[in-house]
Amino acid sequence: MVAAPLAASQTLRTASFDVTIDVRCAEGEVSCSRVRYTGVSRKTGKSITLNGRTLHTTCADGRTPCRFLGYVFRNGSIVYTVWENGMLSVKDGERSLVEEQGEWK
Repeated sequence: MVAAPLAASQTLRTASFDVTIDVRCAEGEVSCSRVRYTGVSRKTGKSITLNGRTLHTTCADGRTPCRFLGYVFRNGSIVYTVWENGMLSVKDGERSLVEEQGEWK
């Protein structure tokens, strides 16, 4: 079964960040490479905006996107992953910079 991404725009609130995800693809598209991440530090008020894509498992054929997992964004060597379950993960290579569970609002 192929699952669609969550709502077109939604916000994840963690202890340190408010992250707004804006999916800018037509409703019904399984995979989307036009997703915007706007992260705001709840401590400093500083923000970052990144472009990225949806993240899925791969179906049995090895190519077709299957189950929706979340969203991924890149800023140089830093990878921001926002998981469907509300986990925010920011890594620079193998080094974890942020790992916070949040709640979708």
